[in-house]
Amino acid sequence: MTKRPCRLLLLLITSYLCVAQVASDMIPADVKRVGSRLACLCGACKNSVGDCPMIGCHYSAPARERIGQMLKEGTSDDAIVNIFVKEQGLKALVVPPAEGFNLLAWWMPVATVLLGLMAIYMWISRMRKPVADAPAIDPAVLEKYRDSIDQDLAKLE
Repeated sequence: MTKRPCRLLLLLITSYLCVAQVASDMIPADVKRVGSRLACLCGACKNSVGDCPMIGCHYSAPARERIGQMLKEGTSDDAIVNIFVKEQGLKALVVPPAEGFNLLAWWMPVATVLLGLMAIYMWISRMRKPVADAPAIDPAVLEKYRDSIDQDLAKLE
């Protein structure tokens, strides 16, 4: 009888600890929205500030707090992102803007794939050579071979 209350108490304590841990890791939706546009610059992951899963990340946790504070002050999403870009540079963005050299970086993979497909098409078309027509056979030679076949068949019968 004494084991059952102890087990129940242990279950309640462990479930409380699990719920408390999950509740403390909750990120508000608006902070996550702005944080998803900013890269986590901790150096250990390649995630956004809003999605960084590292516990105690030295970059994303303070950045989330700062984003939340700016949102409470009424700063717009774009203004917050621009503040981080001014401080950190373009590396603060998850997706670089599609202008200048970055535009070339966006289109280069597409151009490379298209050039590769064109090269494969040209190689295949060169490998396919048109089939040459068979030369015409002289009817006299053809008749000679037919006679030879008929004689061989007659020997078999």
